[in-house]
Amino acid sequence: MDREALRMVCSPQFWRMAVLWAIFLLHSYLLVFLRGRAAAIPGRRRPRPGAGRCPICVVTGATSGLGRAAAAALAREGYHVVLAGRSTQLLYETVQQIRRQQPDARLEAFQLDLASYKSIKKFGTSLKQWIQETSSEPAIQLLINNAGILAKLHRVTGDGLDEMIQINYIGPFILTSIILPLLKNSSVPSRVVNLTSFTHRCVSGIDVSEDALRGMKFGLCSVGESYLLASTYEYTKLCILMFSYELHRQFHMSSAISVIAADPGVVETKIMRELPKCLSWFAFLVLRFLNLLQEPDTGVGSVLDAALAPPEESGKYFFGGKGRTIRSSQLSYNTEIAKKLWAEPWAVFKDPQLRKGDFRNG
Repeated sequence: MDREALRMVCSPQFWRMAVLWAIFLLHSYLLVFLRGRAAAIPGRRRPRPGAGRCPICVVTGATSGLGRAAAAALAREGYHVVLAGRSTQLLYETVQQIRRQQPDARLEAFQLDLASYKSIKKFGTSLKQWIQETSSEPAIQLLINNAGILAKLHRVTGDGLDEMIQINYIGPFILTSIILPLLKNSSVPSRVVNLTSFTHRCVSGIDVSEDALRGMKFGLCSVGESYLLASTYEYTKLCILMFSYELHRQFHMSSAISVIAADPGVVETKIMRELPKCLSWFAFLVLRFLNLLQEPDTGVGSVLDAALAPPEESGKYFFGGKGRTIRSSQLSYNTEIAKKLWAEPWAVFKDPQLRKGDFRNG
């Protein structure tokens, strides 16, 4: 074991991941077991905008792992898939890979860096322009906020935010706001699917102040020189989950936009790429031995369940595939905190043009 790995093993955050995350993963599967066959599994369906029109979906983080698996699966379902990712080279390679397997797949690729507000705005503009030029209906039917990272170090983005908080929560929040008019324009019910994680259950209390959302309470000054990587990740996953529930409450009845949270469980992706290789290898080995580790093509099941479920499933929490839904943590249903969380991101960015298009004016 190298020095970096040894230092991480000796850190409280490592044991938080090793113990608490394992406990709450098992807890989630226990909830599935306790539900048994009591709940009917919803069938999958896709929107049909009309003769000659193909439903459009946007998938973020589409160049690897669950994002790539979701893009390929939704292309098979008949969607015109817009792949969004940071690397133009990886986007090109992903599109070519899917087309080799599905020659008739309808795919587009746009660069998007959720760690940059400027990039998010540019993506929104490019997407709207492309839709105006190629579609008779200025709308999309599905947005999947999949992109996410587990950073081992505190890094500040060009917008002055903690990188993990911006990519995992603030970025998807702003992206959804920008794309919302396209979802509203759909002639059939549209949907937002937000990827969350069972790790949100580790959070016992949540700070939704501007300082917390900027990452100031999770950075280097939090505990000596240690970055609270596990706590920050859990925080972002609870934020995106509470955002999902609040977005459902705000828009499902008024605009036929359904919002569903999807939790795949543990999937063998590159999410742990920043951790020492020997530790991530060992973690995957143990999870595979316990039959709790899924390949992306299997783990994407919960994402597809959420994407293709009937509109009346809006506001639910899909876990582990096979159409299964469970309850999330009690804290995630706190509407008062959710409303505060809903309001605070607008304080992070001072752009008046963004505020003109925000949810509260929608």
